[in-house]
Amino acid sequence: MTAPETYRGLDLDPFQAQAIAHVEEGRSVLVAAPTGTGKTLIADRVVERALEQGRRVVYTAPVKALSNQKFRDYCRLHGEASVGLVTGDLVIRRDAPCLVMTTEILRNMLLGSEPLVDLQAVILDEIHYLADRDRGTVWEEVLIYLPPEVQILGLSATLSNLQEFADWLTSVRGQKVEVILEETRAVPLEVLYSTRSTGPVTPDDYKQAWRLWERRNKGRTRPGGRYGGKRNRNRHQDRGRKGPNTRHTDLFEQLHPEHSPYLYFVPSRKQTEAFARTLGQRVDQSLLGRKDRNALRDVLNASLEELGPEVLDRELRGLYRKGIAFHHAGLHVQLKALVERLYEARLLRVLYTTTTFALGINMPARAVVVDGIEEFDGQQMRPVTVRQFMQKAGRAGRRGLDAAGSVVLRLDFEDYAQHKPHLERYLEGASEPVQSAFSLSFHSVLRLVEQHDPDAIRELVGRSFLAWRLNARADQLDAQADLLEQGLRSAGWKPDESVVPPKIKKKAKELRRLRRRAAQGSDRVWHDFQLRFRFLADIGYVEADGTFNAGAQVLRHVQISEILTTELVLSGLVHELPPELLFGVCCAMTTRLPKDVQLHRKPSGDCRSAARAVARVRFSDVVRASEEITESEVQWEPDMIPFGLAWAQGHTLAELMLTYWSRTDCSGQLISGFRRAKDLMSQIRLSVLEDEALATSLKKVITAVMRDEVVVVA
Repeated sequence: MTAPETYRGLDLDPFQAQAIAHVEEGRSVLVAAPTGTGKTLIADRVVERALEQGRRVVYTAPVKALSNQKFRDYCRLHGEASVGLVTGDLVIRRDAPCLVMTTEILRNMLLGSEPLVDLQAVILDEIHYLADRDRGTVWEEVLIYLPPEVQILGLSATLSNLQEFADWLTSVRGQKVEVILEETRAVPLEVLYSTRSTGPVTPDDYKQAWRLWERRNKGRTRPGGRYGGKRNRNRHQDRGRKGPNTRHTDLFEQLHPEHSPYLYFVPSRKQTEAFARTLGQRVDQSLLGRKDRNALRDVLNASLEELGPEVLDRELRGLYRKGIAFHHAGLHVQLKALVERLYEARLLRVLYTTTTFALGINMPARAVVVDGIEEFDGQQMRPVTVRQFMQKAGRAGRRGLDAAGSVVLRLDFEDYAQHKPHLERYLEGASEPVQSAFSLSFHSVLRLVEQHDPDAIRELVGRSFLAWRLNARADQLDAQADLLEQGLRSAGWKPDESVVPPKIKKKAKELRRLRRRAAQGSDRVWHDFQLRFRFLADIGYVEADGTFNAGAQVLRHVQISEILTTELVLSGLVHELPPELLFGVCCAMTTRLPKDVQLHRKPSGDCRSAARAVARVRFSDVVRASEEITESEVQWEPDMIPFGLAWAQGHTLAELMLTYWSRTDCSGQLISGFRRAKDLMSQIRLSVLEDEALATSLKKVITAVMRDEVVVVA
């Protein structure tokens, strides 16, 4: 195997050359390398090779922004006619030889009746998403269902159990999966801690300063977190404990201009906007040079003409002109695209953002600031994992521009003792092992029953990473049991004896426990499948022999809020509600509003009536039982109904934004909700095709809601 030295005029690093050499031989490859080292070049060669050979190739990613970026990149590289985009939002050139799509859609194709003909390769970017609790199962299903002759390229920045993962893939694919590990970044990272008093310093220097502070401030450490701990009776000391001593503006003074441009990661959307506006008020003049100011002015003038002052208002224009911006998932879709464009053009110096900006998008910075290490996990504040920290840190350092990238952690002395163990793990950089999150959806269970006999289903689900790990653990337990049994036999015990001698009774009990645990572990995934199938049989969706009843005929088309949606169709509500109002209900089933959103007026009587009717189904015994099996809550946000109804009736986003108050811009969240609701509406339509009038009415609404911001590729 001869490794190439260059690709597209670029000198290849050894790991890139080795991976591309495997690609040229048609082998599947798993690549783990730090962010910013050039993993995407390997993916580019996979795409190029497939197109050269007249074959098809699929690129998948976990986030829409990354998919859209690769779509634009491949259009530039290979021409628009050769590249298509298939997501829940858009379908562009579905028959193109190179398709960029979500992993969910690829899974659906593999389970459905529209297989990808002449598929040569699949690229799974951010493949560690297999461990994601909500979406990880889809990654495993794709890897299980793909034909063995399809070449796979898996890319990740963080896979500590790389060889174990590759061994599983090898067993699933039936052929060896090559492993490429690169641990050295092209641009080295320098991790610094910063307080108002110290400025950015090395962890060792920070530790010395902290020890001095600790001696002077006995009892001021906050064991409960940033705002935890006991209140100090001294009013002046207590005043400083109501918030962090070190502010984001302090870090701006420390970092600009030597470390600009920099990304500032914060846990919440509200903070991105508040911090950016605060800094904008503090900065008197633009952070950009004259040439960049002129370029920025031209972009903003063109954007103002395109978006209008309602979207790109005076305050935002003033903020952008200073080289400051914010970015989060809830931001207006066109503003989000504009911010990304300004950042790519190096017309921003400070960008406050949430974690979504850390996932794969090729937008590095000279420095990255991490505002504390805790984030809300849906239930409480928890320290971020090593993987999450490194994904943020990996944005630091621009190849060819910076000798090193700086990762600055805002860390007040009061919080250091509590977070020290986590900080040490971040510095070590060894991310958590990828764990399987495999859990079949009810829809997947039905599709498997529809296409395979029980033996084949058991074989398929037994190929999951979860089953593979459980089987490996079962083998270990069996080996322990064998050794124990061998020792018992040597002591004169015979397994078929009903009476166990008292002196070995404890060991015999341990032997039975090991055998039982081994048997339970190896059958767990199959047991989970059977549990879901029995549930569907118990509620009458299927017969024991696998025959589909009315519920299954609906569910086979539904993948969002599966049981609730199916029950709504069976109850007749889908037929009774006006289609525009049904779209509002779909929004309530797919999107959760920020907690601080306040509606200016009470929802209409129709919206309230629809909410009550759906709530009766939402909280029915069947839906609650499905939640217990899946261990996940069914989405229901009735305040979304009026937003969806208004959008379906033709109201603009600007008009909708006048109907509520929120501390943060959640227009982007509304748009994302409309897109997901459109997907759900489409699934409902497929389930009622026999009612031509209803299917036609739903189609009209689906077409009506796909307009303006909803169809923007951002």
